[in-house]
Amino acid sequence: MTTLQITAKGQITLKKEFLKLLDAGPGDRVVVEPAPGVGLLLRPAKKTGSIDDVYGMCAGLVDKPVSIEEMNKVIAAGWAGEL
Repeated sequence: MTTLQITAKGQITLKKEFLKLLDAGPGDRVVVEPAPGVGLLLRPAKKTGSIDDVYGMCAGLVDKPVSIEEMNKVIAAGWAGEL
């Protein structure tokens, strides 16, 4: 059993093991519903297919941020068929 602490803002942080069970990560959303007699039910939110679903999905995956100039070089190389 795991005990989570509630912050002054009323928030909790889920441990990585629980996020893995939900197949959730940075930028993902979860749905919380009351479960009478039990407490709460937590499940991953369904993807809507909007651009908002993409926001934050790469957070924490790189050591160093990429500049706009570096992004533009990679995009240009991709369009030129160099990648």
